[in-house]
Amino acid sequence: MKQSGDGVQSIPLYVKPPKVYPRETSGRFSRLRVIAAWVLLGLFYVLPWINVGGQQIVLFDLVNRQFHIFGMTLWPQDLFILSLLLAMAALSLFFFTALAGRLWCGYACPQTVWTEVFLWMERVTEGSRNKRMKLDKGPWTREKLMRKSAKQFLWITFALWTGLTFVGFFVPIRDLAPRVPTFDLGGWEAFWLLFYGLATYGNAGYLREQVCKYMCPYARFQSAMFDDDSLIISYDEARGEPRGRRRRDADYKAMGLGDCIDCLACVQVCPTGIDIRDGLQIECIACAACVDVCDEVMDKMNYPRGLIRYTTENALNNKPTRILRPRIFLYVFALLAVATLIGLFLGGRDPLIADVLRDRTALYRLVDSELENAYSLKLTNRSDEVMTLSIDARGLEGLRVVEPRAPVSVQPGQTLDLPLTLALPLTAADPGMQPMELVITDPDGERHTGVETRFYIPRNPDS
Repeated sequence: MKQSGDGVQSIPLYVKPPKVYPRETSGRFSRLRVIAAWVLLGLFYVLPWINVGGQQIVLFDLVNRQFHIFGMTLWPQDLFILSLLLAMAALSLFFFTALAGRLWCGYACPQTVWTEVFLWMERVTEGSRNKRMKLDKGPWTREKLMRKSAKQFLWITFALWTGLTFVGFFVPIRDLAPRVPTFDLGGWEAFWLLFYGLATYGNAGYLREQVCKYMCPYARFQSAMFDDDSLIISYDEARGEPRGRRRRDADYKAMGLGDCIDCLACVQVCPTGIDIRDGLQIECIACAACVDVCDEVMDKMNYPRGLIRYTTENALNNKPTRILRPRIFLYVFALLAVATLIGLFLGGRDPLIADVLRDRTALYRLVDSELENAYSLKLTNRSDEVMTLSIDARGLEGLRVVEPRAPVSVQPGQTLDLPLTLALPLTAADPGMQPMELVITDPDGERHTGVETRFYIPRNPDS
């Protein structure tokens, strides 16, 4: 707040937050975060390079409108399945949040994972927390320039590699990667490579906790998924207060102190810069770094572990905790229902898509005492094998296929447009639009699919 010469006070609308320097930690939860980061980063960077049968194992081919996912090819007609997969991911997030708090934020969120990588590169080039703070406060020297330059080189290289990998999920990466050094990229390829690389560089390198505090919506609606039986990271105030410093061998009970020695280690390791002792806060991402470092301090002081721990509000208040409760069963039921729907749709999914459209330039033709109707037939092979198909027409007596006469071959992933002509004797049916069905079979007579359409019969075909 500033005061001008005329006595008018002004309050700044924005105050730049101080930079957070998380201290490195070790412990069981830190090891879990490292394992999770290795697994998730491995999946992200390795999956695009895996080919099975000449096909990239995960490829969202927007140009050809095909989504290749672990040997399964989805088409635009299968977007319902993709929607169900997204719904299942959302329900899983709700389930794990209600059960165990912000596990996603602490261990699997891309912002958390990539920030850990950028922090690791920062520690390699600039040193520990105290060294980084001292380096930033000190004047520019040759050493500072070298360390900052080395960090920026690692950050930029890793960010560009991340952008390349991201684009590699939409463009075959074995074709994309050799074109990068020669700058032989399409406009959208170059844009998304640079955009995603810049987003990774900015979010994980500079914004860091600001993304979790101000940009991520999850922190805002997590309270709707929490209840008093949800696992959260909490400080045991009844055990820790009043806090205060003391010697290890001091009789702190006689001094009227709790177990918290007010060392601020839990604040120093927090990647969002909060004090967990102030209670549950939306900035907490449940990374459990404060749990690990507090347990270390408790071990050194010969105090019991768990001053900061995963627990529930009911447990802190000495009330019974219910792990299995109605909302958990509701989420499990919803997950099972969505998974069942996905299984049913995948199991009953026809590998052949057939669409037929009437030729609107002419309703009918009269050829040798037969009526002919013209159509356009589109066949899409969603399997990984060549399909040889025969086309038959049923529903009207005497109806036959004039064109195509011979079986047609459709390659894997191919969409084939065919002119289709059907013929019917003049006296075979009543006038009007008569329903009929195209039946598409393989050479063994096994039915692939059927398409309903209509055959037009005029009232006076001779006139």
